[in-house]
Amino acid sequence: MSQGNYIWIYIVLAIVSANLPWLSDRLFFVVRSAKGKSAWFRLLEWAVLYFVVGALGLGLERRLTGEIYHQGWVFYAVTVSLFLVFALPGFIYRYDLRRQLRGRKRAVSGKTDTRSCQS
Repeated sequence: MSQGNYIWIYIVLAIVSANLPWLSDRLFFVVRSAKGKSAWFRLLEWAVLYFVVGALGLGLERRLTGEIYHQGWVFYAVTVSLFLVFALPGFIYRYDLRRQLRGRKRAVSGKTDTRSCQS
């Protein structure tokens, strides 16, 4: 496999990993929670996944180039920001789109959603 293919697979893995905390209701994707996950726990999972994907990136860099290059704080600030942008679709789905889709389903079935009528 070429170096470009490894990079694209890594980018797709990063995008999927950044969205997982908002798409799953299980604690660290294993333990079912009776109450569901709080937003703070989702952020904790997101941060853990950032470090896991970063470690995989370091391993990939070592494998492809033979060494790990030193990076400054700017590199890490950019990667956190990029991982945050990658997580945006899952965040929007969890906290905005899901609610609208449920409201639309209720409207189609004839039920009214009183929460959407509040000012």
